[in-house]
Amino acid sequence: MISFRELLRSLDRSAFGTWVKLPTTDSVELLARAGFDFLVIDMEHSPLDTGTVHQLLGAAAGCRVPALVRVPDRGASVISRVLDSGAAGVLVPHVDTVEDARAVVSAARFPPHGTRGFGPTVRAGGWGADAPGYRDSGAEVLVIPQLESRTAVAAVREIGAVDGLGALFLGPADLSVETGLAGGSAEFAALLHEVETAAEELDVPLGTATGTAAAARDLARRYDFVLLSNDATMLGQAAAGLLRSAKEA
Repeated sequence: MISFRELLRSLDRSAFGTWVKLPTTDSVELLARAGFDFLVIDMEHSPLDTGTVHQLLGAAAGCRVPALVRVPDRGASVISRVLDSGAAGVLVPHVDTVEDARAVVSAARFPPHGTRGFGPTVRAGGWGADAPGYRDSGAEVLVIPQLESRTAVAAVREIGAVDGLGALFLGPADLSVETGLAGGSAEFAALLHEVETAAEELDVPLGTATGTAAAARDLARRYDFVLLSNDATMLGQAAAGLLRSAKEA
């Protein structure tokens, strides 16, 4: 299966993904069949636990679609466990400083480059059959910090230069809430532009998220990967639209 890093390199356009929030492998299969380039299993804003994430990652592997995991926080234990379960990488919320960035990279990498425990009898190690591949995976998995505050934007060049990071992710909703700025304001646009410029200068892939296809098309001009909606919202909107049309008829 192609890795997320290879996916970004192989496309001549932005990669489109979506969030997985529902605790069912059927969501993964349906989204893969729909043609999304990648998926992000969301532990930050859903009730998903590591056991359920393990099952969802197995379904993604079976569908041959790269799957990242957004972990609930910067804790090393969850980062290690979802990578052992086969995640192509982790999105880590609220990485505000270069020290935060170094810590999450360390949690994902094996010694001497990090602090992640070595246990190849897991899915990422072929259940013990591929210890060398498991060791190599420590350098291949992507660690993607989410930049969601003024502090993070101010430190974007230092964060983006941390060895071992695979990409940057700009969280517009949290950034708007944290700064108190309206999404359409000139000051907010300047913050986004600062991150976009820094990512280009550092030659680091940059991602973001949105809720509409029109916004995703626009963002794809400036971002290397874009997350569009999520499985729960798509199900709810499709159901409401179908029922509304039936009632109107």
